Amino acid sequence: MAPIKLHHQIPPPPSSTRRRREPMASTSLSSFRPPLVSPPPPRANLRRRRFIPGATLLREDEDVVVVGAGIAGLATALSLHRLGIKSLVLEQGESLRTGGTSLTLFKNGWRVLDSVGVGDELRSKYLQIQGLLMRSEDGRELRSFEFEKEAPGQEVRAVERRVLLETLASRLQADSISFRSGVRGIERKADGRSLLELDDGSQILAKIVIACDGVRSPVAKWMGFSEPNYVGHCAFRGLGIYPEGHPFKPKVNYVYGRGLRAGFVPVSTTKVYWFICFNSQTPGPRISDPSILKKEALELVKDGLQNS
Repeated sequence: MAPIKLHHQIPPPPSSTRRRREPMASTSLSSFRPPLVSPPPPRANLRRRRFIPGATLLREDEDVVVVGAGIAGLATALSLHRLGIKSLVLEQGESLRTGGTSLTLFKNGWRVLDSVGVGDELRSKYLQIQGLLMRSEDGRELRSFEFEKEAPGQEVRAVERRVLLETLASRLQADSISFRSGVRGIERKADGRSLLELDDGSQILAKIVIACDGVRSPVAKWMGFSEPNYVGHCAFRGLGIYPEGHPFKPKVNYVYGRGLRAGFVPVSTTKVYWFICFNSQTPGPRISDPSILKKEALELVKDGLQNS
């Protein structure tokens, strides 16, 4: 089988690219559509919890506590706020975790963003993806289609994770997010409320606790949920920057090779999301050095696609 030269199909970006290697776990997702009410004005939210050793233990009462200030946590808090329900978001980090690359959102995702009042703001920043193209490792077209023809009314756009997170946070009221507030323990009280103990020793008594703190959630563990199962795939993801603009059509592009699949999606006129997903018996160590990630990604493409 003749090799292909991937740089003819996927030329490298002329500037720096963010890369990340992460194991893929089996999860389930659900979405909701709360009724629309008047959105709050954009406001900064900076709340940092401080605990001084030897001081009186901080104890707070809250109606609703959302654990985790990721996309799920902030979208939940914003949905509650638009319904007139106050909540406190606990985030273990020093600030919003804005790492990562992008998410490709379809019609149902945009309905949720519309319901929390940020859909149009995000639409203005990103290209609408028109279709999908799949190729084999030798460049042969396997399938292609247009989204509008397959599903009239479909809407597909790739959104930068950082921008999505910051947009959601900007719509919350001041002091909605408490940083440096990791949950280390939880206890159900006799009156039905939950007592949360934070890493700094402070406590919060909440009527309702909503866990949005990821696949290794301490709240989920307390509730009896099992750890995520590794499903045998790892992935590299990146965001290519093209200051002068990229040449790609607004389509999802897939290439299938031996033990891996790769692809890219134009995000805007100057940014392209790309990924490489490959089979691996173990997730291996987490890698953060960009030079190592770049080397491994290039080797995977060479071995899995060009030499197939």
